[in-house]
Amino acid sequence: MTETRHRTGRVRRSLGLLLTSALTAAGLLVTASPAQAESTLRELAAQKGGRHFGTALTVNPLNSDSQYRSIAAAQFSAVTHENEMKWESLEPQRGQYNWAPADSIINFAKANNQIVRGHTLVWHSQLPSWLNNGGFNGTQLRSLMENHIEVVAGRYRGDLYAWDVVNEAFNEDGTFRNSIWYQGMGRNYIEYAFRKAHEVDPNAKLYINDYNIEGINAKSNGLYNLVVDLLNRGVPIHGIGIQSHLIVGQVPSTFQQNIQRFADLGLDVAITELDIRMQMPANSAKLQQQANDYKTVVNACLAVSRCIGITVWGIDDERSWVPYTFSGEGAPLLYDGQYNRKPAWYAVYEALGGNDDPGGSDPGGSDPGGSDPGGSDPGGSDPGGPSGPCDVDYVVVNDWGNGFQGAIYIRNTGSSPINNWTLQFSLPNVYLNNGWNGDWTQNGSQFTVRAPSWNPTIQPGQRAELGFVAGKNGNVSAPNQFTLNGNVCS
Repeated sequence: MTETRHRTGRVRRSLGLLLTSALTAAGLLVTASPAQAESTLRELAAQKGGRHFGTALTVNPLNSDSQYRSIAAAQFSAVTHENEMKWESLEPQRGQYNWAPADSIINFAKANNQIVRGHTLVWHSQLPSWLNNGGFNGTQLRSLMENHIEVVAGRYRGDLYAWDVVNEAFNEDGTFRNSIWYQGMGRNYIEYAFRKAHEVDPNAKLYINDYNIEGINAKSNGLYNLVVDLLNRGVPIHGIGIQSHLIVGQVPSTFQQNIQRFADLGLDVAITELDIRMQMPANSAKLQQQANDYKTVVNACLAVSRCIGITVWGIDDERSWVPYTFSGEGAPLLYDGQYNRKPAWYAVYEALGGNDDPGGSDPGGSDPGGSDPGGSDPGGSDPGGPSGPCDVDYVVVNDWGNGFQGAIYIRNTGSSPINNWTLQFSLPNVYLNNGWNGDWTQNGSQFTVRAPSWNPTIQPGQRAELGFVAGKNGNVSAPNQFTLNGNVCS
């Protein structure tokens, strides 16, 4: 994926602010011009004590959606299989394994210099029917469990930095979940699983992973007491996975304190499945609260040195598990269904230390003198027209030769709201296929985008993010000028 960022001002030869960046095989952005490319989330996290910032991936969009792949490679340094490593996916029929989907994700991670979390070896859910309905006794269940660990962890030994060995072992009151494993072996199944995983993959970090353990409560207390006991008996457990499937406005006040108490046991802690859902439909207030909540979670992790990383449970809202699981709820992730960055993305970016204002201002600096240091205006004159309280960034997100995907960011730099806006610009040799976050029309080379009815206003200091897919004939240059309600944007 090639991402090219242009900020259009009064026309200058280089537009003053042209960035061209390309992804290396490691998935990092490398500048192709003197200007500085914006930092990625993975880069920023790495600068915070070597932490990772990861995502859960699923194989179908990874194999079919170029933008999904591009974002996954560019922004994230760790990968978790959303479903492809669960028992029913790997061994749907006893003794018959389907490795291809899991292998595909691991190969993608290797190609993009990403670490991989193994999720998950022992869980009560998403088991194949032959196992769930097999009527096995405790001795047989232990043999099946340990064989599964040997086969799966053995296959991927050296490819994964960590395993979620046991997943969701507790009830909300802190008692053990009455799973088939607990029914057959009692609480000892947890110890058996960790010892076997360490035997098979001795260099991997071994985690116990659960949800609703973000704050100090009965469930996290039950987990804490178990872990203390396991450590006292020399069981090889190295980390706590705090899933963090949260609700907007409900981040526990004891989140950081809870992370710290597990870290004080000498364990690593990771936020492993972060998403923050809301009652639909989304609106600006909910999205802002969501952004604040994401920042709170990131800051809680950054405040504890042994909180080694954060993984969000998916890339975009459309492919999230949330709407299919929680009726009437959704919009839990950093990107919306059209891969537009949401306020939550910018909140995470800022919490990780990003300060180059991605998409909103020139990361390379402005031209305070008002003249082009690289040469004269190719148009020979100022384009004219009234100057308005707006600036615009234009980004080529992906280019596949005869077509491309673009994004446009409009920022209100004035002191008053911009209502019922209309954006106009020219793109010769381009024909529109689809546009979103506005009502798009094309007349020859002239493009017009009108504010959508559900979001007609850009408040001071805020911005609108538009996207489109288009075909092209030959080379396409960035627009020389954008006008918003008749005013030329700077």
